[in-house]
Amino acid sequence: MSTHSNHPYHLVDYSPWPLTGALGAMTVTSGIIQWFHLLDMKLFIIGNLITLLTMYQWWRDISREGTMQGLHTLTVAYGLRWGMILFIISEVFFFVSFFWAFFHSSLSPTIELGSYWPPMGIYPFNPFQIPLLNTAILLTSGISVTWAHHSLMMGNFTQTTQGLFFTIILGIYFSMLQAYEYMEASFTIADSVYGATFFMATGFHGIHVLIGTTFLLICLIRHLTFHFSKIHHFGFEAAAWYWHFVDVVWLFLYISIYWWGS
Repeated sequence: MSTHSNHPYHLVDYSPWPLTGALGAMTVTSGIIQWFHLLDMKLFIIGNLITLLTMYQWWRDISREGTMQGLHTLTVAYGLRWGMILFIISEVFFFVSFFWAFFHSSLSPTIELGSYWPPMGIYPFNPFQIPLLNTAILLTSGISVTWAHHSLMMGNFTQTTQGLFFTIILGIYFSMLQAYEYMEASFTIADSVYGATFFMATGFHGIHVLIGTTFLLICLIRHLTFHFSKIHHFGFEAAAWYWHFVDVVWLFLYISIYWWGS
């Protein structure tokens, strides 16, 4: 596609990635069913490989459009910003459904739960151990990603690299601690509504941390290859917004489920 046009909009070329992404997602979900029922992970692994390859090539194409081809004009960048804002709003309502389910069950426990919360036999986590450490980790990562963003706007290449690197390390550390917490849990997702709401809310948040960490890792790679400038770095801004959203959701999770709910 030519970069010259008589309008400021970006008309994208035909792309196979929406189709391969949909096929990858369908293969992953089918693979999860096969894994759970037949203890066979082959289809699940194939689906993840398709999804990862699609992510890599789709991200590559968008980076080329915005960096090398100059197709992300001010009008396009404005649309991308609104797209990211609306996406984060939709994610807020996604998590609202989990909080709604938790508070619906906890504020008025049914007689089947013994009219008691947490239900009898459930031993929740101590909120002042790993959950508190994870809260400190995510809050620190929010500071480091803001440091990286400010450094990028000031044109400080080294500090942007350092800030992004520390944020990614903290994101990985958080995921490792959450995996350890899950392995040490005294209850499962099948243990009453408490287990279901706890693992759905914290599990989906954990997935969002992994996605956000990947997002920031891509930004670090792009930064090291000089894709960003002081005034043209929306890819990094979108990752920073997403990471702050993940931080805020965790604060609500910690206060309501780990601390108040226990």
